[in-house]
Amino acid sequence: MKNKKETLSWAFYDWANSAFATTVMAGFFPIFFKNYWSAGADVTESTLRLGVANSFASLVIVALAPVLGAIADQGGAKKKFLLFFTAMGVVMTGALYFVEQGAWQWAVALFVLATIGFSGGNVFYDALIVLVAPKEKYDVVSALGYSLGYLGGGLLFALNVAMTLWPPVFGLADSAEAVRVSFVMVALWWALFSIPVMVWVREPRAAQVPGVAQWVAGGLRQLAATFREIRRLRVVFTFLIAYWCYIDAVDTIIRMAVDYGLSLGFKAESLIVALLITQFVGFPAALVFGKLGERFGAKSGLFIAIAVYVAVTLWAMRMDQVHEFYILAAVIGLVQGGVQALSRSLYARLIPADKAAEFFGFYNMLGKFAAVLGPALMGVVAVLSGSTRASLWAVVGLFAVGAAVLYFVDEEEGRRQARVLEAID
Repeated sequence: MKNKKETLSWAFYDWANSAFATTVMAGFFPIFFKNYWSAGADVTESTLRLGVANSFASLVIVALAPVLGAIADQGGAKKKFLLFFTAMGVVMTGALYFVEQGAWQWAVALFVLATIGFSGGNVFYDALIVLVAPKEKYDVVSALGYSLGYLGGGLLFALNVAMTLWPPVFGLADSAEAVRVSFVMVALWWALFSIPVMVWVREPRAAQVPGVAQWVAGGLRQLAATFREIRRLRVVFTFLIAYWCYIDAVDTIIRMAVDYGLSLGFKAESLIVALLITQFVGFPAALVFGKLGERFGAKSGLFIAIAVYVAVTLWAMRMDQVHEFYILAAVIGLVQGGVQALSRSLYARLIPADKAAEFFGFYNMLGKFAAVLGPALMGVVAVLSGSTRASLWAVVGLFAVGAAVLYFVDEEEGRRQARVLEAID
């Protein structure tokens, strides 16, 4: 393996920014937005506001991700862009502390900018994997990042949950103050643990440092070329179709799980516990899947994870007890990090290393499109069948299509095509 300090420093960025994904995006922001910043508003109105905020942030990243990746590859500036988006995310997250009750407009604006910082940074973070690990270690290194993310995000989230449950123990006035302080803690955590990747991961300098105008013009030209290159890289194109299908199913489960639990009558506290279970189970499980990928191949690991997801989805159709929800959360924790880690490492093997940021821009763009098709299909199936539980067959279908297309991804042929393209360029 390459320099272990660089590898660990890279992986710790997952530990850093997962605090935002867990405490802010999945945990406190949706609840606090509805109960504090949108206090007095109709429930459906506050839901609409939050939905529009999430959609707008996702659309911005969908538009920016491939362009940013192309620009970064032109200038050899992955770390510079990572620093910029990290700083944006950190500052905007910390600023949520100052938003007054009822000021939902400010909350939305800061959340959108923080989410753009989080997602934009991931484009360049993912692309840096080609600098910190040899191809044969992508599975293990990618899994290390996700496992540290689950552990780091879970530890801070557990502390933040304790703060909201017992505010006086932490010298806080009430749960609302505890949540606001949690936003500041996430910002500090994100900033502190981002230092290693900025300091110790070395990125080769471009032979010639372009100006901003040249950066943008060159990046846009490269972006246009990427569309042509993906058509030429048949294996990459096939993988991206498979990834879009099964990651859409994964994200649909992630986004629908809490609502599904509430619809079954489970308490919010139980759902928070389930989220913590997923985080802490995900830590060792991601490492295990990294080893599985290294030994048996990333495709085999992905097939195992997809099979488990299908079983979980079928089980969820019959679930009606809270202890079953906990078991479901644990099982999802076993495979969620594996799917994410092995997808990233397999994709990294199939693309030209010198265009990693550009190609990961498309990869992350597809990730932002995830959970668009799944919920729509669930709605159609629910209407046609008259059953919410039966709507989960749509998710099973997405997993099945994703696995079927993944079967035709030939990793060796993909590597050969990438080498040919690198040689031509």
